[in-house]
Amino acid sequence: MADLFLMETLRVLITAGPTYEPLDPVRFIGNHSTGKMGYALAETFAAAGAVVDLISGPTSLPDPASSSIRVQRVQTADEMYAAAAAVAAAADVWVFAAAVADYKPAQVAENKIKKAGDTLTLELVKNVDIAATLGKTKRPEQFSVGFALETNNERAHALEKLQRKNFDLVVLNSLRDPGAGFRHDTNKVTLLGADGAVTTFELKPKTEVAHDIVRTVLARLPHHA
Repeated sequence: MADLFLMETLRVLITAGPTYEPLDPVRFIGNHSTGKMGYALAETFAAAGAVVDLISGPTSLPDPASSSIRVQRVQTADEMYAAAAAVAAAADVWVFAAAVADYKPAQVAENKIKKAGDTLTLELVKNVDIAATLGKTKRPEQFSVGFALETNNERAHALEKLQRKNFDLVVLNSLRDPGAGFRHDTNKVTLLGADGAVTTFELKPKTEVAHDIVRTVLARLPHHA
């Protein structure tokens, strides 16, 4: 990335992919996140000279080749939170690109749940909100980026998330946009800043979206701009 190069080393924390919340030894609650956006961001930050901690949920993607990216693979939201919390204080930039499950089963069965009856009732409990929890500890010089994948009232929901989770920037994408969101190599995003700035990009490959996001983040860091 010839136009993205840091004058000093930047430490970046990125979460990527889904989380899997087990029901029993063979089943889980999850989602369709592939991790492609988070991995592209990790590679783009590394190419600009940053040192990256990539906390990845279950994906089929190989570890990035860059020696500047340290990958830690996790399964559940609790594991992702513990891994992120361990490095958050030392990071200059946080990017929460993972699609973390909002809820998990209250109890995990020791053995496979057998089919019995026409219905099955599961009790779910709320997972830790990784970005919001870490957001309470964010120092003024740290920069936090969140993602909002919405289906309705997109901008209002994204701005609410920006404030509640103490983000400096939210990357909004809508499942109503063809080619955006999960299971695609492309994405169409709008960047909403805590300062009120709004930038909308056209549909493009996720590698190029990552470039747009990284460029925006670096431009907003006073000591790296």
